[in-house]
Amino acid sequence: MTETRTGIVAGMEPNSEITKEKYGVDISSIREAQVRIDPYIHKTPVFTSGSLNDMCRRKLFFKCECFQKGGAFKFRGACNAIFSLNEDQADKGVVTHSSGNHAAALALAADLRDIPAYVVIPNNAPNCKIENVIRYSGQITYSQPTLQSRETTTTKIMQETGAVLIHPYNDVRIISGQGTIALELLEQAPEIDTIIVPISGGGLISGVALAAKSINPSIRILAAEPCGANDAALSKAAGEIVKLPETNTIADGLRASLGSLTWPVVRDLVDAVITVEDHEIIEATKLCYEVLKVVVEPSGAIGLAAVLSDSFQNNPAWKDSNHVGIVLSGGNLDLGVLWDSICGL
Repeated sequence: MTETRTGIVAGMEPNSEITKEKYGVDISSIREAQVRIDPYIHKTPVFTSGSLNDMCRRKLFFKCECFQKGGAFKFRGACNAIFSLNEDQADKGVVTHSSGNHAAALALAADLRDIPAYVVIPNNAPNCKIENVIRYSGQITYSQPTLQSRETTTTKIMQETGAVLIHPYNDVRIISGQGTIALELLEQAPEIDTIIVPISGGGLISGVALAAKSINPSIRILAAEPCGANDAALSKAAGEIVKLPETNTIADGLRASLGSLTWPVVRDLVDAVITVEDHEIIEATKLCYEVLKVVVEPSGAIGLAAVLSDSFQNNPAWKDSNHVGIVLSGGNLDLGVLWDSICGL
């Protein structure tokens, strides 16, 4: 396992079709976000593995956002949103609803600016993610595990406090912050021709796609999605947002639906959605532990599951995807079951 060198992407004309008027975010807003959040974030490393390269028959570049502050990429967008607020807005604090990583990221970013963060969390969220919010001084209100309950509870807090809503993904400040991942990745490994990104609400992949295709219009952006939460794949096929009545996947961070800001980017700039079964996600998570020696949550390992899948390996559309960037999006998972099993031996 090695960390890649730092390089510079050169000789590529910017994609003039990606504009703020069209998508709400463009390369300039992403570069502005990069400057804004630079004092606060980690520039995360990129790892490679000869063993995984051999297994996949490609050269893989793992962007380790599991090493980001808060344990996930979400801190980038949250930090950009928090430090974009004017003083009057900041004084009233921020509010969001989230099952985990965004909640913790927003609480941490708000704590850095010394403003309140009101966080609505469904009562079935993983304990480790709840503990992260508490650790970062977030003020938690629990809701029922439905979108309606989350949104109703959030609206009530906004009315009572005047706090500014920071949506987990359907927010141009969030999307711009997440796009800084692609800026870093393409500096660290400029030979990348394909990037595989987990997809849920679409904030991460929207930012990555907007940044990467602005720098290199020919780069491929692929989404990785659980079969049990395959709304993005269905939406791409239908040409409009499809919402699922329920989801069922071990990847708890990939259960949201696309938003009004993220869907146009996914529709226009994401080349394909690769769906994988939970057993494939589990196997990829194990490989991250055993080969990369990196703690990754199932949602974060799904990109590796996608590149190992038959639908990628045997698809002629991706035969020229020889240098593949994979975003390991987070490493927050509840290890209590694992520790209990070890103690019981």
